[in-house]
Order: sequence, then structure tokens, then C-alpha cells
Amino acid sequence: MTEPLLSELKRSGRVGHALPAGDVPEAEQLPEGLRRERLDLPELSESQVVRHFVHLSSMNYGVDTGFYPLGSCTMKYNPKFSEEIARWPGFAAIHPFQPEKTAQGALRLMYELQRLLGEITGLPAVTLQPSAGAHGELTGMLMVRAYHQHRGDRKRTKVLIPDSAHGTNPATATMCGYSTVPLKSDNRGNVDLEALRALVDEETAALMLTMPNTLGLFDEHMLEIAEIVHSAGALLYGDGANLNALLGIAKPADLGFDVLHINLHKTFATPHGGGGPGAGPVAAREFMAAYLPVPVVKRRDEGGRGDARGGEGGGAPGPAADLGSYCLSWEVPHTIGQVRSFYGSFGVLVRAYAYIRALGADGLRKVGENAILNANYLRVRLQQAYEVPYPRPCMHEFVLSGRRQKAVGVRTLDIAKRLIDFGYHPPTVYFPLIVEEAMMVEPTETESKETLDAFADAMLAIAREAEEKPEVVREAPVTTVIGRLDEAAAARQPKLHW
Repeated sequence: MTEPLLSELKRSGRVGHALPAGDVPEAEQLPEGLRRERLDLPELSESQVVRHFVHLSSMNYGVDTGFYPLGSCTMKYNPKFSEEIARWPGFAAIHPFQPEKTAQGALRLMYELQRLLGEITGLPAVTLQPSAGAHGELTGMLMVRAYHQHRGDRKRTKVLIPDSAHGTNPATATMCGYSTVPLKSDNRGNVDLEALRALVDEETAALMLTMPNTLGLFDEHMLEIAEIVHSAGALLYGDGANLNALLGIAKPADLGFDVLHINLHKTFATPHGGGGPGAGPVAAREFMAAYLPVPVVKRRDEGGRGDARGGEGGGAPGPAADLGSYCLSWEVPHTIGQVRSFYGSFGVLVRAYAYIRALGADGLRKVGENAILNANYLRVRLQQAYEVPYPRPCMHEFVLSGRRQKAVGVRTLDIAKRLIDFGYHPPTVYFPLIVEEAMMVEPTETESKETLDAFADAMLAIAREAEEKPEVVREAPVTTVIGRLDEAAAARQPKLHW
């Protein structure tokens, strides 16, 4: 049944509110030319309005209602204990302009989160400022640029980017003033070493590398890649979107990365999607600490001197006994500056800190191990019905190809739409671009074997439908309020109101 619009439910004389009497003088009326002739607000009862919006909310799909196999997005379940902690009044009601001495608990949490992320990655210089992954990328690459410029090495004008990279990588490098050079993959899904050797030179500023890569594979030549890049005087930038696979197993620093952004809203189970806020901290080697954005959280016994700007942001620095042990330090010698308002998405930082502390080192390792186990289990269950372009063990995600189904007239988009009829959110489709008819599946560690089996059964059923009755798949979805959309028209001629 299609939900009626509120305007269709209205009846003259119905009232759903009772406003108190006004306690301020009436304002002068607007000039006649600025007044509307009619204000056509629907006349509805309170129960009608509540039921309408609750019904609409029940049509939403979320991580609390179902399985999200979105590859490269790490849509894991968000534990409710960290949500509760983020709502504690001392965290939720804090104001960014409070004096430092009244925000010591928040500053300590941020300081300890910096230390924890540094330990997890092996990269000790950490900023919590960036708002999300792409913003973290921009911050990290601005630090790379500042590093080279401070050394007087201005001839480095290009950034190497693998053909399996996230789309934000070339965009970020371009925003930082670099030209981008594509780097092809070999037939096993690794960076092609010969291509890398041919491209890297004294003009290379960095290689931006996702590890595991967007094919869900660990590069078999990782250490050699790092050596090639570093021997040319360039830096190795890590896209940390897939850090979930490495937790407690391998540190990015040990793989050779110099700078890495971390998606807290992926790896550390803070809410993902819905427009934000997110958080994309950046971790770097010690020699990159001089280029971090300001402010950074420090302990006063480590040389932090607090907010030296004065004003409401903490006032002029005073005795440590008056201001407390933790401070926001603006003393970073070659800083790239401040990259966002205030000091980061604090509520997201609280959730990530609670998650890390609750799991501990052993728990974080189990996250990585179970994410890898779940992905390989699904891959093996589906590989008989769908083509696996790189048939070797994957990490936390894997990529299928719908080429076999395309040959009988069913495209990957049709498979994704048909999954909706089975009650599942589709996986990421048509990415990475180097795989024809790609389907990128990431089950995460939070899904049970029963959920994985049910999803695999649905995918196998769709594969059979594609062979036996392809028109059923091409017409999907049929169980939703709105059927198959003309996506090209929706993008070019969106209807934003009615």
C-alpha cells in the first residue's frame, strides 16, 4: 500500500497542536507585497502526523535492521554501549569554547585516543581534526606537500595512484596541486612492480596506496613497493579505509606507510552514513609531526603550553595547576594550519575511544581475523555461481564479476536491484573500475554465519534466476513501494519537491 501524502489526509477543522498564548508583543505585519495570499498547511490530528512519519521511518534500511554488504564501506553494527557513553552529559553538553581547565576530561580522552591510534597503526604523530576519510586524505597529502616544500624539494609535482584506488585519491592529489599518474595492477591484483619502477622518479611526491587494496587483496609485494618509493625520496601515503582487515595483525608503519588516514566511522564502529558527522584522523611517522594541523592535544609535561591565542578558546596560558594537565597546543613548527572548525567531531571520537577500550588489543585482533574469515567464507560460497576475477584468498572483502550473468542479459545493476526483493541492501557495484560488472562485498566481523548463509542463498538464487527466468531479475525490485527508477533521469532531472 502506498503511503498517502500529508496533504491528502487533511480535513478542514482538524487540529494537532495547542500553542500557548504569546508572551511577546506582536510584530508589525509584513508589507503586503511580501505576504503570501495563502499558507496551505495540512490540517491534521497529532496521531495522523506521528503515524505518517513513523511509517516512513519503518521503510528505511539501516545497520540496525539488516545486513549491509557494501564493499569498502565497512558497514559494521554500531554497539549501543558507545552510543550511550557519547550521550553522557559531560561529553554531550561540552562546548568547544570552554576554558581548558573545565574540559580536562574531554582533552584527556582525545589525548589518549591519539596515543591509541598511534599504537594501532605504529604511526605516533596523530591529529583528530579531519571530518571524514576524504578530509583525512586531504590533510595527509597537505602534510606530504608541506614536508617536501620545507625541504626545498619543489620539483616533486606528481602522485602515483593505482588503478584500483578509491576515487577520492586522485581528487585529493589534484586538490593539493599535484598531477596524478595512474599505476596499473598485475594479473594477481597487486601493484605492477615493473610499472612502478618505470614511473617513480625524482618528481614523485608520493604513492597513494590502499592496503588491503580495493580488490580486497593484500599486495604480495608490499615491502618492495615501500622500498622502491622511499629510495626515490617519495613518501608512501596510506588510504586507511580498509584498516578493519589489519587490526591487531599488522601495523601500517611496519608495511612502510609514512602517513595514513583512519576512518573512525568504519573501523571503529561509529555511525556511518546519514550525512555525518564522520571522523578521519591522520597518523604519521614522527618526522611528519612538524606538519600536523593545529591544534593538537598534549600533556603539559610533554611541552604543551595551551591555547596561546587568548580569547574564549581557553585564554592565555597560565600555571599548570590552574589549567590542568592537558591542553590544545598550537606550537607545531611547520603546521599546515587548521583544517576544520574547532578540534574534531568530538562525539565520534568518544564512540571510537569507548570501542577501542572495550575490545582491547586481543579484541581488536579478533575483529580483523573474523572480518577476514567472514569474507573468505562468502567468497567460497559464491565463487561457483559468479566469476571471481582474482581467485586467491581475500582479506576483509572480495570482488565478484557479473560477466557470466551479463552474457545471458542480466547486468550487475539488475542483480543489485533483485537483492532488494530478498530483503538485503545491495553490495557496492561497478567498483573497482578495473573489474567488469564488479560487485564488491564486505560482510564485516559483526555478521553471524546464519546471516552470511542467508545472503549467500539469496545471491545463488538470483544467479539461478538469471539463467532460467532473466526477466524476473531485470524487472526488480517488485516488493518495494517504488519500483525500478530511471537512474539517468533521476540524476539529470531530479524532482526535489512535490
